[in-house]
Amino acid sequence: MLPTEGDLTTGAEPGSMVTALLDHESGIIELTVHGRWSHRLCTTLYRTVQKCLAEHPTALVLDLSGLHDPHAASAPFWLTVAAQGRRLQPTVPVVACLPRTNRLSGRLDRLGVTRDLPIFATLRLAHTAVTSHRPTTSRVRLQLPPVPTSVRNARQIVTAACTEWGMPGLLPRALLVVSELVANAVVHVGSPIDVVISHRGTLRRAATRGSTSLHLAVHDEDHRMPPSRGTGLGLRLVTVASYSWGVLPTRQGKVVWAILREPTNPSEVPV
Repeated sequence: MLPTEGDLTTGAEPGSMVTALLDHESGIIELTVHGRWSHRLCTTLYRTVQKCLAEHPTALVLDLSGLHDPHAASAPFWLTVAAQGRRLQPTVPVVACLPRTNRLSGRLDRLGVTRDLPIFATLRLAHTAVTSHRPTTSRVRLQLPPVPTSVRNARQIVTAACTEWGMPGLLPRALLVVSELVANAVVHVGSPIDVVISHRGTLRRAATRGSTSLHLAVHDEDHRMPPSRGTGLGLRLVTVASYSWGVLPTRQGKVVWAILREPTNPSEVPV
């Protein structure tokens, strides 16, 4: 579960800053690092990276152009991040933005790992690379006004998506989660709402089986973050119904997301 905005824009120590932002349109998280490499900064980065990967973004772009690492001591850390992204299903590509003249870039080149962690000179090139190679996924987007009837409309599109993607076992929990997230946005935010429903894993129909999950995301234009641990009844229900959930800042506001999973075999109990 992702915590509040304060944990995602963190000063590891004086002069250091770690910022994670989710791009509304692409689903790519951009992680920006400023400051000198140190044990304290490493600890902050590890905690932030885990929260970012928990959201299962379409890609993770590491902006390391502001990282001061004269001895390239951080190289093993970034390789570990890339390996974590590859182990996720579906995989999360991890790329880095770093000047070629940088010593860290040179060390990564010497280690021969740029295939696993591609390095680009600019953020624009990094975003273009992960966008152009991103696999096609099933994704539905619904733009809603901040009115009570939007909850019903969101439930209808979730029902249609679960039916089309052969995920009836997830439907009851998906309806509960999307109802709570959209209702919270209507009551507490009052801005236009974007609901994005994505299928993760192998697309299947009733005749086939396999691990699959549903990703629900509700975007709004309010930068205020909900509590990381649901204190209200609605967020407690979301915690129980979903595999994981959290919140990330975006340039326009924030996104509250939840992942629901079906078990690989019938004897498993969904959580």
